[in-house]
Amino acid sequence: MNFGKLGVWCSTHTFSRAQLLDLAQRTERLGYSVLWYPEGRGYESFALGSFLLERTDTLILATGIANIYGRDPTTMKQGQHSLAKLSGGRFLLGLGVSHAPTVETLRGHRYGKPVATMRAYLDGMERAAAVAPQVDQPPPIVLAALGPRMTRLAAERTAGIHPYNITPEHTAWARKIVGPKAWICAEQKVLLVQEPKQARAVARDALGHYMLLPNYRNNWLRLGFREDELANGGSDRFLDAMVAWGDVAAVKRRIQAHLDAGANHVCIQTLHPAGSRLPDLDALAALAPKA
Repeated sequence: MNFGKLGVWCSTHTFSRAQLLDLAQRTERLGYSVLWYPEGRGYESFALGSFLLERTDTLILATGIANIYGRDPTTMKQGQHSLAKLSGGRFLLGLGVSHAPTVETLRGHRYGKPVATMRAYLDGMERAAAVAPQVDQPPPIVLAALGPRMTRLAAERTAGIHPYNITPEHTAWARKIVGPKAWICAEQKVLLVQEPKQARAVARDALGHYMLLPNYRNNWLRLGFREDELANGGSDRFLDAMVAWGDVAAVKRRIQAHLDAGANHVCIQTLHPAGSRLPDLDALAALAPKA
């Protein structure tokens, strides 16, 4: 799979049919190579991927991520092969263990040890390839990986990693672990706001949910942030590290920092200046490869 350096990450849970179509077709038209979307609430990953693949021509659709607790390994492999085969190779499967509150409260499963659970799941997907639709080449998988053990597993067993809520420093650290060939598809939140108080207020609102989840907090501590910097909505230093805000040039510098640190691909999540959960379409246009 050949994809460009820049993609779009967007939470599509509450989008209408028209909004989904506009987002995918706009992303493709602007020259972004991949549209990443999450799974948790709202649309089911493979159903949404199928819908959007049928209505685009060149855009790659990527799950960021499909929750392994949402389907057994055989169903996951069959879904992956089905969409890859029927779309001509335009489906990228991102897998993740999600978070204990989501898995146990929303789905009713027991949350297992992340690395061991993922390793066993990948074993199951390998066995299931025999009953999935046959493809010319095995379609790629990337793992949602933040810590060292999951990152190493991704390098050993998959095409690479899709880390979320990270910094260019994390990208550089991950590149040392995965080696020169594995993919790093880094998510970066961006905001075209130049006034610091407004920018940090939007950033704080966007990050609020994530700051309650241990997987992210533990990774931020590994990156050198202190507990007090993660309290009360986050310090200025923390918010500025998580969200690239400012003018177009400033945001592009952060994107380039990930690429310079070893990322193959950066998927930007455009935060809306007004705090809306919809993407900032003006930012998508201003930062687009065809801009």
